[in-house]
Amino acid sequence: MIAAFLLLSFLVLMLMGVPIAMGLALSGLVSIAWANADAQWLGLLAGPQNMYSSIAKYPLLALPMFVLVGSIFDRSGVAQRMVTFAIACVGRGPGMLPTVAILVAMVLGGISGSGPANAAAVGGVMIAAMSRAGYPASFSATVVGAAAATDILIPPSIAFVVYSVLVPGASVPALFAAGMIPGVMAGIALIAPAIWLSRRHGFGAAEATLARPPFWASLRDASWGLAAPFLILGGMRLGWFTPTEAAVAAVAYGLFVGLVVHRSIDWRDLYPIFREAAEISAVIMLILGAAGIFSYAINTLGVADPIAQWVKAAGLGSRGTLALVLLALLVVSMFIDGVSIFLIFVPLLYPVAQAFQWDLVWFGVLLTLVVAKAQFTPPMAVNLMVSCRMAGVGMESTIPWVLWFIVSFLVMIMAVFFYPELALWLPRHLGY
Repeated sequence: MIAAFLLLSFLVLMLMGVPIAMGLALSGLVSIAWANADAQWLGLLAGPQNMYSSIAKYPLLALPMFVLVGSIFDRSGVAQRMVTFAIACVGRGPGMLPTVAILVAMVLGGISGSGPANAAAVGGVMIAAMSRAGYPASFSATVVGAAAATDILIPPSIAFVVYSVLVPGASVPALFAAGMIPGVMAGIALIAPAIWLSRRHGFGAAEATLARPPFWASLRDASWGLAAPFLILGGMRLGWFTPTEAAVAAVAYGLFVGLVVHRSIDWRDLYPIFREAAEISAVIMLILGAAGIFSYAINTLGVADPIAQWVKAAGLGSRGTLALVLLALLVVSMFIDGVSIFLIFVPLLYPVAQAFQWDLVWFGVLLTLVVAKAQFTPPMAVNLMVSCRMAGVGMESTIPWVLWFIVSFLVMIMAVFFYPELALWLPRHLGY
């Protein structure tokens, strides 16, 4: 009875428009009090204890740092230089600017780890450039919103950091390595509909008349930005620093590039940059803390184990159960943001994953692919919200285009589902 109240009360609070963090905390605290009616203070002292313990974890120090890296590189002009270099590489012609947008988003994905930040950085450069070349604003917004979804797959990834905290046995280095190949393949999968739609509808006709930037000059200008992913990932692989220390090193590197090398930001810009990063990080940490209360209630009330036993007894088998889980999350993720998906469902699904002996790193990559797809799937599409605002169009105008990108991304999810080695080969090869 209390377990049902826990889940139903949270669902009702969400439908009422209560913020996710408040809904998690309220439903958890009321359920704890109900279950401990005879205890001192109704057992509510477990609330602040679990809220603190859920965020007082060393790997989470990386989270605000990677958010800050995204803010720094967003304002440092790195994206513009990468765009120029990408154009020099792929050339001009119909479909090439959308390809550039996707490639640049993938490279920036190796720096920031935040999809909306990536959409803002890429959109600030590419939407205007695509408009001048003859691409409709709604199509440009779709390309940028979908491209930015690769950010949480290509390490470093905020989603992987959160998942590693929630799931024992899934280390951050292993998850980072596991996301690399699926992230690159997801970007390639998005390029296919971008080029096809451009050529089918005659978009970008004016692009071929524009000059192609010189290769070596653009490479020199973009070299500092291109080196950032190698610093972050290579430093972790060589043992120079942990993922958390890598985030701090990335911040220092970004500040050096912006203040000293490109001089695109000055000391007066640091306050708004740090404030923006602090606000975003505070929201995520608040949700994490509230989710700690909710997870404690799930564990103490015995909600997760009966669900795992019921699912296992349903007779769907390992693959059938996982397919059903992913299908349900594909629908739910259209209405709930990515971090909340992890915090709400991972505590419930962890016993199911253990019961069927799913590889937890592979499972984490699949969940992250689902969350990435949701970032550009209306109505909750956070990346698409950012790109549409920058393009000055309504999200509904992107529907004819975004459906093709969603189908392409679903094919990528199915590939990782049927071929786990796409995610597991690299971490195994690297010894994780």
